[in-house]
Amino acid sequence: MNRLEKLIFSIGLIDKASGPASKITSKLDKLFQTARAGMANMAAGAAGLFAVGYGLKSFLGPAIEMERALGEVRSLGVYGQALQTLERTAYTTSIQYGGSASEFVRASYDIQSAIAGLHGNELPAFTRASAILAKGTKSDTAVITDYMGTMYGIFQKTATGMGRAKWVDMLAGQTATAVQMFKTTGGEMAASFANLGAEAQSHGVGMAEQMAILGTLQATMSGTEAGTKYKSFLAGVGKAQDTLGMQFTDSQGRMLPMLDILEKLRGRFGAIDTVAESDLLQKAFGRKEAVGLMKLLMQNTDGLASSIENLGNVTGLERAAKMAAEIADPWERLSAAGSAAKSTLGRVLQPVLNPLIEKLIAGGETIVRWTELFPALTRVVGAGVLAIFAMIAAVSTLALVGGIAQLAMAGWGVAMVTGQGIMFVLSGAMKAVTLATWLFNAALWANPITWIVAAVIALIAVVGALIYYWDDVTAAVDKFTKKIRTAFDLLTGSKAYKVMKTILSFTPLGLLGKAASASVNLLGTATSETNSMRVAAPDLQAGKQNTLPDGGISNTLNQNRGTHIEKLEVNTTGGVNGFQFADELLLAGG
Repeated sequence: MNRLEKLIFSIGLIDKASGPASKITSKLDKLFQTARAGMANMAAGAAGLFAVGYGLKSFLGPAIEMERALGEVRSLGVYGQALQTLERTAYTTSIQYGGSASEFVRASYDIQSAIAGLHGNELPAFTRASAILAKGTKSDTAVITDYMGTMYGIFQKTATGMGRAKWVDMLAGQTATAVQMFKTTGGEMAASFANLGAEAQSHGVGMAEQMAILGTLQATMSGTEAGTKYKSFLAGVGKAQDTLGMQFTDSQGRMLPMLDILEKLRGRFGAIDTVAESDLLQKAFGRKEAVGLMKLLMQNTDGLASSIENLGNVTGLERAAKMAAEIADPWERLSAAGSAAKSTLGRVLQPVLNPLIEKLIAGGETIVRWTELFPALTRVVGAGVLAIFAMIAAVSTLALVGGIAQLAMAGWGVAMVTGQGIMFVLSGAMKAVTLATWLFNAALWANPITWIVAAVIALIAVVGALIYYWDDVTAAVDKFTKKIRTAFDLLTGSKAYKVMKTILSFTPLGLLGKAASASVNLLGTATSETNSMRVAAPDLQAGKQNTLPDGGISNTLNQNRGTHIEKLEVNTTGGVNGFQFADELLLAGG
């Protein structure tokens, strides 16, 4: 096979390979476009479903939470009008003072659990008073709810006698007043009464007096310690009157008010400011905590009397409500109003949605039952779902790889542009330095003597450097040349270079380069061969008449010996294939 036949073979091979390669590239592009469109549609659909679900949840969320809270209270036997009153009270209280209406209802669950026998509007009244007191005293709702249960257990007879709803309002009002008077908190007051228990009530001490004593003690100690000291005093008062020979009870055996006991002790021991007096009282009452209470309260009996009177005058919820209103945040109230509106609307829509929800639940139960009845079908469906997800994952991965490649190319472009920009800036800087140096030396070089001296010095320096460093310079140049040659040999001999060269050869640019290179090489070889051998071109196709004139290409070339070919371009566009190009080349040779 001569050079011309090799050219024809190369052109035909390129013609056969370029078409399928182009089709593969087109199909990959379409696949990427389809994957991107599919993922975009999936994202849009998922976003739409998420928006609908989130909007529906946001709208129905307060109603769902309220229904759950009411269900908890309903489990304690609260039904009908009482439950409706509780719900309305929760909405109005949350709007007036802020907070969650559903949490308001949940607090009533604890109250109903702690206080048996509440009926009618009593449960809403207890819950409302607890919520207002918690807000007004900056306390946790759960702590105040527990406090209400504790106080009801202590003063149950008083509450039953005056009416539970009225009593709980009075309790909330007195507690709020005590918090304000003694600079304490609702939590501390709750802790003091929790530690005191029913000890004072069993001695006939009223709620206002107990609250005043505990509040006064909290000026110098915690609520828990105040309850402990008061309890120690009450536990030892009976023994003390026998030991001291003093009367601390009335004719009916009930303990005298604290102010009367303190006046009697003051009359006998004075301010209790000696060790002997303290030891005697501690021996009489049995505990040092009781002595500490008496010393502290004796310092200001007039203030204690005023506190008891002020607390006794509080019979309603007004003080607590005023404190809560001053603390309430308008934005929190606005949020509570919006939540209450959505809750009421959602509660109206729930009867319409509940049948649909029940059908969905029934559908889920049916699917579960089918999976148990038809395990083979379940496996098939499961495998189908996995296959779908696998295909989605495969296409997504392919699109991801393509995107990474595109980003890498874009990043490379950015890096090149950035590098060019940096080089431009450095070049500009170097030019600026050069210009400054030139301007500085301009005056110096204007003197002719400077030129002569500089030339002599430069010549001497160059000659001396070459003589001194001649061996080093030649060795360095030789070493650098060897490194460049070795690096080039390693690169062209590596597998990566060969693989990359093979891949690039099938791109449109590579195929065109092959054809051009083969054509130029062949034309040069054919010219030399025809000049030396002067033979006709062989028959290219079986059964096709040779259309070359006698002498072939060589005859033509001999007739045009002065012609010099600078460049040969091969353009296979426009529908011309490799075999047509070969025929035209043969005809051109004729």
